Amino acid sequence: MFTITFVLEGAAPVTIDANANENLLDVARKANVAIDAPCSGNGACGKCRVRLAEGYLDSPQNRHITSEEYEAGWRLACCSKVVGDATIEVPDIASAYRSRMKIADLDSPEEIAIFDNLRQQMLEAGFAFQSDLSFLPLELSEPTLDDTMPDNERVIRAVEKATGCPYENIIMPYSVLRDLSWVLRESEWHVKCVISRDGDRIHIRDVLPSENTDPIVGFALDLGTTSLAGLLVDLQSGKILAKASCGNGQIRYGADVINRIIESEKRGGRRRLQDAVVKESIIPMLVQMYQSANINPRRIYRMVLAGNTTMNHLLLGLYSDPVRMEPFVPSFFRTNYIYVRDIGLKMNPLAELVVAPNIGSYVGGDITAGAFASMIWNSPEMSLFIDLGTNGELVFGNNEFLMSCACSAGPAFEGGDISCGMRATDGAIEACTIDKETMEPTLTVIGGGAPVGICGSGIIDIIAELFRCGIINGKGKLVREGKRVLHDEHGMGSFVLAFQSETGGAKDVVINEVDIDNFIRAKGAIFSATTTMLHSLGFDPSVIERVYVAGGIGSGINMKNAVTIGMFPDISLDHFHYIGNSSQTGAYAMLLSQGAREKVDELSRSMTYLELSNEPQYMDNFVASCFLPHTDASLFPSVQEELGL
Repeated sequence: MFTITFVLEGAAPVTIDANANENLLDVARKANVAIDAPCSGNGACGKCRVRLAEGYLDSPQNRHITSEEYEAGWRLACCSKVVGDATIEVPDIASAYRSRMKIADLDSPEEIAIFDNLRQQMLEAGFAFQSDLSFLPLELSEPTLDDTMPDNERVIRAVEKATGCPYENIIMPYSVLRDLSWVLRESEWHVKCVISRDGDRIHIRDVLPSENTDPIVGFALDLGTTSLAGLLVDLQSGKILAKASCGNGQIRYGADVINRIIESEKRGGRRRLQDAVVKESIIPMLVQMYQSANINPRRIYRMVLAGNTTMNHLLLGLYSDPVRMEPFVPSFFRTNYIYVRDIGLKMNPLAELVVAPNIGSYVGGDITAGAFASMIWNSPEMSLFIDLGTNGELVFGNNEFLMSCACSAGPAFEGGDISCGMRATDGAIEACTIDKETMEPTLTVIGGGAPVGICGSGIIDIIAELFRCGIINGKGKLVREGKRVLHDEHGMGSFVLAFQSETGGAKDVVINEVDIDNFIRAKGAIFSATTTMLHSLGFDPSVIERVYVAGGIGSGINMKNAVTIGMFPDISLDHFHYIGNSSQTGAYAMLLSQGAREKVDELSRSMTYLELSNEPQYMDNFVASCFLPHTDASLFPSVQEELGL
């Protein structure tokens, strides 16, 4: 037995005993030390970099660690075995997915426009922004020796008189009864109830002093495989009170859902996966939002969750192996009577958890909520909705039909599988141009500081610019030389976007040929899914009148660059619209409108799901798409014209 000490930036050291030859990444997981491991520890991604400060590890050098770095003590945790006592430094970049939590600016014009546009479209479609949760003020008579009616009956009778709802249909649960007598007397019998209507019943959710100014709050959560995004919303006014995002703590168990399902089936795995997202991501994010908006957690009466099918299962702690195994049958598509307390969140004791319904094992509630927010179901135009996340999901159709499909794009759109990839948060390169002659890049960095890594929108720009400038060829290989083009001892080429000496960071910010290849496969999955779905209906891209692109991969996507690399069809750029995080926007709509919740449920029931693996042409389409822009250049005439191909 040996002693391993993990030294973390800005935190107390963590010490744990480990067995001889035990994998260092497994030791870190047991110690609850967050180390990013998108490939789930198979040595493919190179993200689990740590530094051996003292002691011994059995850890051979590999292609992710240069000779100089190896001499300086850098190792991959997943490729290291314990052979003695050791002190391991865990750099901030290794746990950045969790630590870089971001409280968003509520005054962002882009964000305001997205929510304003949604509300306007919903009103035009006939959806009222009227929550079923509301305040009911009551002035109660004080008990006397001649009026000894019990406190609960006194309140229920007053509610009956104010609403006309029969006494026997008014429900007061224990959580309200527990503090009722104290609240009534402290408020001198002037109170307001938080009530909700369910058919011909009224549920009393809370009884508060009449002078209490706390709003009725809801929590909307987009639960992504890589990232989480949350909103606290005033359910009466629709005002967003706080907005935040963070990484999904589950990522250290793998960047993709399959690895996480496999991990969840190990002993104690379901609890580990649930704790990783609840305790390490959702709760810290909520605490920061509570503080930012000065919100009492007990005033949150509803949570709406929009996530893919696997993420929903892992959050709820459900057996998820059938999701990945033929015939791909999940535990649920729709749920009811689930409460926030069931997953360990402390809000109002009666706060229910509304889960946006799933469509299939690989098309979940994030897509039903997102499809609602896109409004393609309410227009006669042939529209394509694309959600760019760890998986790529697409919906095509109009107000007469909708078809959906999912492709395994990998985590590249959110920075996974990219050596310097990261979420769209402070320090991420989100846009880039490159001078064709000098090969000097001009970078736009989220937060305005020095670049730390690259988020999805930045990767699209960088690859498009490298291709436009002739720095890489159609296969993604570097074909020009210069001070920013480097080659390691294995011959792999890299393009340096920012030198360490310029940024003061831990290392150069680069994109290498493996990164480019990973992204070409990701963009190829999106394009081949698009063409396969259209062909299954007898269409080609020329029928598309609108394309709605969603996903929290940056402040926006340069659509021209996305077409240049062959990710989107070569149609008029006027047809493309970036609509931001549509999963979160859809969850927001479901919080505020019962009609929206019902419509999302209807969409989930009526949408046709296309299983791409059953389509014979899909794999051929995918292979043909793994080139810049495509092996069939005639599909991209505008790119040919621009680049002189």
